[in-house]
Amino acid sequence: MTLSKTPRVVAITGGARGIGYHTAAELLRRGHQVAIGDIDEQQLKIAAEELGIDVAVRLDVTDPDSIASFLDVTEEALGPIDVLINNAGVMPTGHAHEEADSVTRRQVEINVLGVIFGTKLALQRMLPRRQGHIINTASLAGELPVPGLATYCGTKFAVIGFTEAARQEYRGSGVTLSTVRPTFTNTELVSGTSGAKGMRNAEPQEIALATAALIERPQPFVRVTKLAGTMVAAMKFVPESVATRLGSMLGTDTVFLDRVDTAARQAYVERVSRS
Repeated sequence: MTLSKTPRVVAITGGARGIGYHTAAELLRRGHQVAIGDIDEQQLKIAAEELGIDVAVRLDVTDPDSIASFLDVTEEALGPIDVLINNAGVMPTGHAHEEADSVTRRQVEINVLGVIFGTKLALQRMLPRRQGHIINTASLAGELPVPGLATYCGTKFAVIGFTEAARQEYRGSGVTLSTVRPTFTNTELVSGTSGAKGMRNAEPQEIALATAALIERPQPFVRVTKLAGTMVAAMKFVPESVATRLGSMLGTDTVFLDRVDTAARQAYVERVSRS
């Protein structure tokens, strides 16, 4: 186990499963104090027991008062928050014109407003202390559009844009802002999908490791995996026609449309729709 030289108090939204859960586990292994928040109370209790975490709070990131309460409880139990990881997010798939308005709204409220609310509330606590780190979980889909994820891509483009602007706004304040930009990751979000041809999905533990490294060596953003991140960065410099052909070769133009196993994805869709 690698212990951090500077143990920190870290609060993680969406911490009951997936990337949030594995990030909490990795940070605990490194000696940090961790609090998790999630809207799924049942899974939150399970995660807290498995991780050995005392601070596990029901959290609705679409409600600023709920976020403030989560941060209050964390600070009362563990001390001033050094790092907030705005990780909660949802990813429905399908054709944009068939997407229910309620599903569109849900993505914007969780993926965008949840991040903005969390960032603002953390800034209000960190700026007077002139220290802190806010890490917003974005996606490589926030840099490179993916058919079948139009709204999701829009929300992740927004997360990157918001965080980059805020990072420049608060440069010199003592508070650092960063984004983590994963490729398709093997969590419930990609259930029923097969990923890009010839490229592997990331594992949530890889995102956790990248996030832990970002805390210890802050930088504006990190892309995971290196191969996927390099490809996305390179695609910004090629003609659209070439990018389109490559997308067809990799199958990314159909992976979230024609190649979705709706039965395998149904449980996830139902859960995020009602939560």
